[in-house]
Amino acid sequence: MTKAEILKYVDHTLLTQAATWEEIRIILDDAVKYKTASACIPASYVERAANYVDGKLPICTVIGFPNGYSTKETKVFEAKDAIAKGASEIDMVINIGLLKDKRYEELEEEIREIKKACGEKILKVIIETCLLSDEEKIKMCEIVTEAGADFIKTSTGFSTAGATFADVKLMKEHVGKGVRVKAAGGISSFDDAEKFISLGAGRLGTSRLIKIMKSEAAAGQGGY
Repeated sequence: MTKAEILKYVDHTLLTQAATWEEIRIILDDAVKYKTASACIPASYVERAANYVDGKLPICTVIGFPNGYSTKETKVFEAKDAIAKGASEIDMVINIGLLKDKRYEELEEEIREIKKACGEKILKVIIETCLLSDEEKIKMCEIVTEAGADFIKTSTGFSTAGATFADVKLMKEHVGKGVRVKAAGGISSFDDAEKFISLGAGRLGTSRLIKIMKSEAAAGQGGY
């Protein structure tokens, strides 16, 4: 794959606690320039970002982030609020405690309600794979499928580890029809990105690939 083809899979991401509007604006400009799938930014910047890009780029944001243990009602409100302010895609963190307690129906209902709040907008469900057993990951593939979400996503990038090839392969093998896989956290090279895509990832959450592009351009190695 060419770098340009790989970048079309990327949610160009900045979710650090201290992110400023100037840093967000750079993320947006770069995402538009390099034609990424979206820019994934904190909810507090969604409205300003949506106005800034003026339809040139889908805006993605995160809810229940990064720990996932806010209430279902809070997450539903966050999703509705973000969409009202211009978000096209929502990445939610599951309540991992519900999964550990095997309260599967409650977990599915939470995802289902948030998807209902999203309507036709894309919902990605972050399961934080580094905290789960393979059996729990497979169970989450089943729950996400049944709940009607659009993606299952590996990681927040704020826990103990990010995406792995093994997890993406496992998730791709167990999600139902119509559910895609997003790999996020620690994707640091185009070779790794292409490997994730070959294993079935339909999206990649990262900021490092565009940093590579900008570094190469600055060194006179541009072109993709």
